[in-house]
Amino acid sequence: MFLADKASDDGSGIWCSKGTIQRHTELGESTVKRTMREFLKEGILIETGARGCKNGYTVVYRIDLGKVGALELTADPEIETGATVAPVQTGPGTGAIVTGVPGPQRPPNHPKTIQKPPTRKCVAVADEEAEKVLMAYPPDRVRGKADCLGRIREALDDGTEVEDLLQAVKAYATESAGFTRSKVYFSDNWFRAGRWRAYIEDIAKSREAVKAKQAELLAGLADWVTERHTLCRHITPG
Repeated sequence: MFLADKASDDGSGIWCSKGTIQRHTELGESTVKRTMREFLKEGILIETGARGCKNGYTVVYRIDLGKVGALELTADPEIETGATVAPVQTGPGTGAIVTGVPGPQRPPNHPKTIQKPPTRKCVAVADEEAEKVLMAYPPDRVRGKADCLGRIREALDDGTEVEDLLQAVKAYATESAGFTRSKVYFSDNWFRAGRWRAYIEDIAKSREAVKAKQAELLAGLADWVTERHTLCRHITPG
């Protein structure tokens, strides 16, 4: 966990001495050295170079994310409980009589039992547009999903186009692809601070530049036609 915290999103860029690891993890020196050797032997860690320091050099490591993903899960499986023998009664019940009042003719879990409708809607309507924008954010930095979806919906309701906001998220994801976790924004902070606005402005400027270029090109083509350029002589006056 300590090495993963020091690594970039792709697992690279880990350079810290074994003494530093020992101090932060409160493990023994021999334990740290043995564990590092085991990680290297299993291929979880890969040496990618060395970096100079006051005591000589520090080895630079990279975590092989593929190896980590292939490891066996250590979490205990979920234990299902409940009755599994004849869970649904198919025949009508006789009904218990308490104080002269007969009970129900069918048990509540019978397929033909008519359930009362809920008094209020408990399921929120999914916001597909906001979900689409949030899915473009780097998944390892998504935090506070409900808050993010609310901020995205506010931006869309204020007139921001879905595709523009989606392009802004993708632009930030590309720009910060090599950043460490300490230098990136989690999604809730990014949308709350409105950091997408700068990217939206850049998108608008790029769109205007493309329109100006197209207009310039069309004006040039019109001049060619009116001046009977060599490439346009086949165009008739009509």
